Amino acid sequence: MKKKVLVVDDSATMRSLLVSTLEEIDGIETVQASNGFEALKALPMQSFDLVLTDINMPEINGLEIVHFIKNNETYRNIPLIIVSTEHGQADIQKGLALGAQKYITKPFDPEHVKKTVKELLNIK
Repeated sequence: MKKKVLVVDDSATMRSLLVSTLEEIDGIETVQASNGFEALKALPMQSFDLVLTDINMPEINGLEIVHFIKNNETYRNIPLIIVSTEHGQADIQKGLALGAQKYITKPFDPEHVKKTVKELLNIK
């Protein structure tokens, strides 16, 4: 059974890069959301094994998504990775403190993303 990953980013180019990177991993299926609102709508529709989210998005940002998921009984066990241009220690600490397991800064190294995703999903 494939692992399903929700990729949330308001940049179509960045979503495409992340999806193509993730789909190089055997056993990964991706679902895309172009903003936080779409992500929150997608969560009850399918079962996700991992969520990758940007921080800077209109309306509902990535930190709000992390906060929602980690404070919701149904979703709190879904691992989260923040992939953001924000690279200050305060941003990283805030994301991790809210419950994200990993924080990757853009531009990202595809191999690092794949390694991190495999680690969180226990894929060899």
